Amino acid sequence: MSEPATPTPPVIILDKPQLADNIGAVARVMANFGLSELRLVSPRDGWPQDRAWATASGADWVLDGVKVFDSVAEAIADLNTVFSTTARPRETRMPVRTPRESARLLYDDRASGLGVGLLFGGERAGLETTDIALTQGITTIPIDPRHHSLNLAQAVAINAYEWRTLILDAPPPRFREGDPPASNDLLVGMYEHLETELEAGGFFHPPEKKRSMSQNLRVMLGRAGFSAQEVATFRGVIHALAKGRGRLLARMAAKHEAGET
Repeated sequence: MSEPATPTPPVIILDKPQLADNIGAVARVMANFGLSELRLVSPRDGWPQDRAWATASGADWVLDGVKVFDSVAEAIADLNTVFSTTARPRETRMPVRTPRESARLLYDDRASGLGVGLLFGGERAGLETTDIALTQGITTIPIDPRHHSLNLAQAVAINAYEWRTLILDAPPPRFREGDPPASNDLLVGMYEHLETELEAGGFFHPPEKKRSMSQNLRVMLGRAGFSAQEVATFRGVIHALAKGRGRLLARMAAKHEAGET
Protein backbone atom coordinates (compact mmCIF):
# COMPACT_ATOMS: atom_id res chain seq x y z
CA MET A 1 0.00 0.00 0.00
CA SER A 2 1.52 3.31 -1.08
CA GLU A 3 1.93 6.20 1.36
CA PRO A 4 -0.24 9.30 0.88
CA ALA A 5 1.34 12.09 -1.15
CA THR A 6 2.82 15.02 0.73
CA PRO A 7 0.51 18.06 0.47
CA THR A 8 1.68 20.84 -1.83
CA PRO A 9 3.12 23.71 0.27
CA PRO A 10 1.17 26.96 0.70
CA VAL A 11 1.53 29.82 -1.74
CA ILE A 12 3.46 32.85 -0.45
CA ILE A 13 1.97 36.21 -1.45
CA LEU A 14 3.93 39.44 -0.96
CA ASP A 15 1.81 42.58 -1.10
CA LYS A 16 3.62 45.63 -2.51
CA PRO A 17 7.17 44.48 -1.76
CA GLN A 18 9.67 47.32 -2.05
CA LEU A 19 13.17 45.90 -2.32
CA ALA A 20 14.40 43.32 -4.80
CA ASP A 21 16.87 42.12 -2.13
CA ASN A 22 13.97 41.23 0.15
CA ILE A 23 12.16 39.34 -2.60
CA GLY A 24 15.32 37.36 -3.26
CA ALA A 25 15.78 36.66 0.44
CA VAL A 26 12.19 35.42 0.65
CA ALA A 27 12.80 33.09 -2.29
CA ARG A 28 15.88 31.76 -0.52
CA VAL A 29 14.09 30.83 2.71
CA MET A 30 11.16 29.40 0.76
CA ALA A 31 13.58 27.06 -0.99
CA ASN A 32 15.18 26.18 2.37
CA PHE A 33 11.87 24.81 3.64
CA GLY A 34 10.45 23.31 0.46
CA LEU A 35 8.07 26.08 -0.63
CA SER A 36 8.15 27.09 -4.27
CA GLU A 37 5.19 29.23 -5.37
CA LEU A 38 5.70 32.97 -4.89
CA ARG A 39 3.22 35.65 -5.95
CA LEU A 40 3.84 39.41 -5.95
CA VAL A 41 1.21 42.12 -5.74
CA SER A 42 2.29 45.41 -7.35
CA PRO A 43 6.02 45.27 -6.57
CA ARG A 44 7.24 48.85 -6.20
CA ASP A 45 10.06 48.59 -8.74
CA GLY A 46 8.32 46.26 -11.15
CA TRP A 47 9.29 42.73 -12.08
CA PRO A 48 11.63 41.02 -12.86
CA GLN A 49 14.53 42.57 -10.93
CA ASP A 50 18.05 41.19 -11.35
CA ARG A 51 18.95 42.02 -7.76
CA ALA A 52 16.42 39.47 -6.52
CA TRP A 53 18.28 36.64 -8.28
CA ALA A 54 21.58 37.90 -6.88
CA THR A 55 20.32 37.62 -3.29
CA ALA A 56 18.38 34.37 -3.68
CA SER A 57 21.57 32.28 -3.32
CA GLY A 58 20.61 29.90 -6.10
CA ALA A 59 16.89 29.55 -5.36
CA ASP A 60 16.24 30.47 -8.99
CA TRP A 61 13.30 28.11 -9.48
CA VAL A 62 11.25 30.11 -6.99
CA LEU A 63 11.94 33.41 -8.74
CA ASP A 64 11.58 31.94 -12.22
CA GLY A 65 8.02 30.92 -11.36
CA VAL A 66 6.90 34.23 -9.81
CA LYS A 67 3.44 35.48 -10.80
CA VAL A 68 2.58 39.18 -10.57
CA PHE A 69 -0.88 40.59 -9.78
CA ASP A 70 -2.39 44.04 -9.51
CA SER A 71 -4.33 43.39 -6.30
CA VAL A 72 -4.47 41.04 -3.34
CA ALA A 73 -7.96 39.97 -4.41
CA GLU A 74 -6.61 38.77 -7.75
CA ALA A 75 -3.57 37.10 -6.17
CA ILE A 76 -5.65 34.93 -3.82
CA ALA A 77 -8.70 34.40 -6.06
CA ASP A 78 -7.96 30.70 -6.67
CA LEU A 79 -7.15 29.93 -3.02
CA ASN A 80 -9.59 28.68 -0.40
CA THR A 81 -7.72 29.38 2.85
CA VAL A 82 -5.36 32.34 3.22
CA PHE A 83 -3.96 33.75 6.45
CA SER A 84 -2.69 37.31 6.77
CA THR A 85 0.55 37.75 8.68
CA THR A 86 0.80 40.85 10.83
CA ALA A 87 2.16 41.96 14.20
CA ARG A 88 -0.25 44.88 14.57
CA PRO A 89 -3.74 44.76 16.09
CA ARG A 90 -6.41 45.40 13.45
CA GLU A 91 -9.98 46.54 13.51
CA THR A 92 -11.19 43.12 12.48
CA ARG A 93 -12.85 40.37 14.45
CA MET A 94 -10.88 37.49 12.99
CA PRO A 95 -9.17 34.43 14.46
CA VAL A 96 -5.59 35.18 15.50
CA ARG A 97 -3.16 32.26 15.54
CA THR A 98 0.54 31.54 15.88
CA PRO A 99 2.48 30.26 12.84
CA ARG A 100 2.38 26.75 14.32
CA GLU A 101 -1.40 26.77 14.68
CA SER A 102 -1.83 28.25 11.22
CA ALA A 103 0.49 25.71 9.63
CA ARG A 104 -1.58 22.86 11.06
CA LEU A 105 -4.79 24.29 9.61
CA LEU A 106 -3.21 25.00 6.24
CA TYR A 107 -1.77 21.49 6.16
CA ASP A 108 -5.15 19.91 6.84
CA ASP A 109 -6.92 22.07 4.26
CA ARG A 110 -4.27 21.40 1.63
CA ALA A 111 -4.44 17.67 2.33
CA SER A 112 -8.18 17.96 1.64
CA GLY A 113 -7.46 19.43 -1.79
CA LEU A 114 -7.98 23.10 -0.98
CA GLY A 115 -5.72 25.90 -2.17
CA VAL A 116 -3.89 27.59 0.71
CA GLY A 117 -1.57 30.55 1.16
CA LEU A 118 0.08 33.09 3.45
CA LEU A 119 -0.16 36.81 2.77
CA PHE A 120 2.63 39.18 3.83
CA GLY A 121 2.56 42.97 3.75
CA GLY A 122 5.15 45.36 2.38
CA GLU A 123 8.26 46.28 4.33
CA ARG A 124 7.09 49.72 5.44
CA ALA A 125 3.32 49.75 5.81
CA GLY A 126 2.36 46.11 6.20
CA LEU A 127 -1.09 44.96 5.15
CA GLU A 128 -4.17 47.09 4.68
CA THR A 129 -7.20 46.15 6.75
CA THR A 130 -9.25 45.85 3.55
CA ASP A 131 -6.86 43.17 2.29
CA ILE A 132 -6.78 41.33 5.61
CA ALA A 133 -10.58 41.16 5.43
CA LEU A 134 -10.26 39.06 2.29
CA THR A 135 -8.46 36.30 4.20
CA GLN A 136 -9.63 33.68 6.67
CA GLY A 137 -7.58 34.68 9.70
CA ILE A 138 -4.49 36.39 11.09
CA THR A 139 -1.15 34.78 11.83
CA THR A 140 1.10 36.60 14.26
CA ILE A 141 4.55 35.61 15.50
CA PRO A 142 4.86 35.63 19.32
CA ILE A 143 7.91 37.87 19.53
CA ASP A 144 9.04 40.11 22.37
CA PRO A 145 6.86 43.26 22.42
CA ARG A 146 9.90 45.39 23.23
CA HIS A 147 11.11 44.88 19.68
CA HIS A 148 8.50 43.46 17.33
CA SER A 149 10.22 44.37 14.07
CA LEU A 150 10.99 41.45 11.76
CA ASN A 151 12.19 41.79 8.21
CA LEU A 152 10.16 40.19 5.47
CA ALA A 153 12.37 37.15 4.93
CA GLN A 154 12.48 36.41 8.67
CA ALA A 155 8.70 36.40 8.89
CA VAL A 156 8.40 34.11 5.87
CA ALA A 157 11.11 31.80 7.26
CA ILE A 158 9.35 31.30 10.61
CA ASN A 159 6.06 30.42 8.94
CA ALA A 160 7.75 28.21 6.35
CA TYR A 161 9.62 26.37 9.09
CA GLU A 162 6.39 25.55 10.92
CA TRP A 163 4.99 24.10 7.70
CA ARG A 164 8.14 22.07 7.17
CA THR A 165 7.99 20.46 10.61
CA LEU A 166 4.64 18.96 9.64
CA ILE A 167 6.23 17.40 6.56
CA LEU A 168 9.44 16.18 8.16
CA ASP A 169 9.54 16.56 11.92
CA ALA A 170 12.98 14.97 12.30
CA PRO A 171 16.61 15.86 11.60
CA PRO A 172 17.81 15.28 8.03
CA PRO A 173 19.16 11.75 7.44
CA ARG A 174 22.79 12.87 7.34
CA PHE A 175 22.46 13.95 10.98
CA ARG A 176 20.85 10.70 12.04
CA GLU A 177 23.26 8.33 10.33
CA GLY A 178 26.29 7.08 12.21
CA ASP A 179 28.27 4.07 13.26
CA PRO A 180 26.16 1.31 14.84
CA PRO A 181 26.44 0.69 18.58
CA ALA A 182 29.29 -1.50 19.73
CA SER A 183 28.58 -5.15 20.43
CA ASN A 184 28.05 -6.18 24.02
CA ASP A 185 31.30 -8.10 24.22
CA LEU A 186 33.26 -4.97 23.28
CA LEU A 187 31.41 -3.00 25.95
CA VAL A 188 32.05 -5.61 28.62
CA GLY A 189 35.73 -5.66 27.70
CA MET A 190 35.85 -1.88 28.10
CA TYR A 191 34.05 -2.04 31.47
CA GLU A 192 36.41 -4.70 32.79
CA HIS A 193 39.47 -2.81 31.55
CA LEU A 194 38.31 0.32 33.33
CA GLU A 195 37.42 -1.54 36.53
CA THR A 196 40.80 -3.29 36.61
CA GLU A 197 42.66 0.02 36.43
CA LEU A 198 40.35 1.65 38.96
CA GLU A 199 40.97 -1.26 41.31
CA ALA A 200 44.71 -0.77 40.93
CA GLY A 201 44.29 2.92 41.65
CA GLY A 202 42.32 2.34 44.84
CA PHE A 203 39.06 3.75 43.50
CA PHE A 204 36.80 1.06 44.97
CA HIS A 205 36.72 2.02 48.62
CA PRO A 206 35.39 0.63 50.81
CA PRO A 207 35.82 -2.75 49.08
CA GLU A 208 32.31 -3.95 49.91
CA LYS A 209 30.88 -1.21 47.66
CA LYS A 210 32.81 -2.30 44.59
CA ARG A 211 29.87 -4.20 43.10
CA SER A 212 27.42 -1.31 43.28
CA MET A 213 30.04 1.19 42.14
CA SER A 214 30.93 -0.97 39.14
CA GLN A 215 27.25 -1.33 38.28
CA ASN A 216 26.75 2.43 38.40
CA LEU A 217 29.74 2.97 36.12
CA ARG A 218 28.41 0.48 33.58
CA VAL A 219 24.98 2.10 33.56
CA MET A 220 26.47 5.58 33.02
CA LEU A 221 28.76 4.43 30.23
CA GLY A 222 26.03 2.32 28.65
CA ARG A 223 23.82 5.36 28.19
CA ALA A 224 26.46 6.90 25.90
CA GLY A 225 25.82 4.32 23.18
CA PHE A 226 29.47 3.84 22.24
CA SER A 227 30.35 2.70 18.75
CA ALA A 228 33.15 0.17 18.25
CA GLN A 229 35.54 3.01 17.37
CA GLU A 230 34.54 4.93 20.48
CA VAL A 231 35.14 1.85 22.63
CA ALA A 232 38.64 1.58 21.17
CA THR A 233 39.27 5.28 21.82
CA PHE A 234 38.02 5.06 25.41
CA ARG A 235 40.19 2.01 26.10
CA GLY A 236 43.13 3.98 24.74
CA VAL A 237 42.35 6.72 27.24
CA ILE A 238 42.26 4.17 30.08
CA HIS A 239 45.57 2.70 28.95
CA ALA A 240 47.22 6.12 28.74
CA LEU A 241 46.02 7.10 32.21
CA ALA A 242 47.19 3.78 33.67
CA LYS A 243 50.56 4.09 31.97
CA GLY A 244 50.93 7.62 33.28
CA ARG A 245 50.13 6.44 36.79
CA GLY A 246 52.80 3.75 36.47
CA ARG A 247 55.39 6.33 35.48
CA LEU A 248 54.44 8.52 38.41
CA LEU A 249 54.77 5.61 40.83
CA ALA A 250 58.14 4.68 39.34
CA ARG A 251 59.45 8.22 39.82
CA MET A 252 58.19 8.27 43.41
CA ALA A 253 59.91 4.95 44.11
CA ALA A 254 63.16 6.20 42.62
CA LYS A 255 63.08 9.29 44.78
CA HIS A 256 62.34 7.21 47.85
CA GLU A 257 65.32 4.97 47.17
CA ALA A 258 67.51 8.06 46.70
CA GLY A 259 66.42 9.34 50.11
CA GLU A 260 64.43 12.25 48.73
CA THR A 261 61.22 13.45 50.34
